[in-house]
Amino acid sequence: MYKKGRVFRRGEIWHIDLSANGRRVRESTDSTNKKFAETVLAKRIVEVAEGKFLDVKKFEKIKFEDFGNEYLELHSKLKKSYDTDCKIVGLLKKTFGGKYLYEITSLDVEKFKSTRAKEVKKSKKGGKEQCISPATVNRSLAVLKSMFNKAIVWGKLEYNPCRSVKRFKENNQRLRFLEREEIDRILANCCEHLRPIVIVALHTGMRKGEILGLKWRDIDIKRNIIHLSNTKNGEKREVPMNETAQKTIIGVLKNPESQYVFCNKDGKPYGDIKKSFFTAIEKSGIVDFHFHDLRHTFASQLVMSGVDLNTVRELLGHKSLEMTLRYSHLSPDHKKRA
Repeated sequence: MYKKGRVFRRGEIWHIDLSANGRRVRESTDSTNKKFAETVLAKRIVEVAEGKFLDVKKFEKIKFEDFGNEYLELHSKLKKSYDTDCKIVGLLKKTFGGKYLYEITSLDVEKFKSTRAKEVKKSKKGGKEQCISPATVNRSLAVLKSMFNKAIVWGKLEYNPCRSVKRFKENNQRLRFLEREEIDRILANCCEHLRPIVIVALHTGMRKGEILGLKWRDIDIKRNIIHLSNTKNGEKREVPMNETAQKTIIGVLKNPESQYVFCNKDGKPYGDIKKSFFTAIEKSGIVDFHFHDLRHTFASQLVMSGVDLNTVRELLGHKSLEMTLRYSHLSPDHKKRA
């Protein structure tokens, strides 16, 4: 499959630009003559039709589903996102399964993006159905792009068809935080293993993955500091503990067989706490609230107490102040300063 290419000039030399078999090729004609470049382009198009140009025979005929398994085994298995990647790759197989890697084009990816965005998400307990969010579609596109990038690195492909596919714009300005009375209700309805996790989230602003991945060696009781090395932006961060956070962590029953602070009886870290957290939220009569909103609650309480935004930025581990500005309207003095 190919689409008609074009000729373009760079300096004095004319080049051709051609896409075929899902790969894009730009080639210099070493000529200053436009008509000559057009002749070269026409020749290349004929060669594509005859299977002589961009010969796919030099690539292994790898089915998408087979490469998906290889990707999970060699790449995703080493990451915390393994379980999520497995679900996404399984979803991608339903669309691209049966095709060879080199057969998948940018148009195929665009069609997947469009179709996925129109799908309806099944709601829990008979609630109102909603379309898949832009963020969810983007996560699938990110995994697909990563798969093709690995295929290129591993010498199985030359061109990534996701390269020219733009992701959806996401609304990251959602800000939901708890009032003090709501905090008391949630803590009262948390099960035994969940309560200390929620308390640490409320008093440190740490992300769920950072909390569940905490090891005892990361806790500096003497200095009241938590050392984070595996953060979202890849940078090390020190998180100060207040008295409540410190007492909560000290009070966690240590499993002698595990290095993790929060773990099950077998010493393995909790894979996810979504079910128990949802139960606590439901019992508390609180709606439209996610675990990540505990981080918003932490930041909001600081701002409303008069802590400056740059300090809040440092505590949250934001790279730029722009990400922290969403809390500016909560500051008691922000209008006066403006």
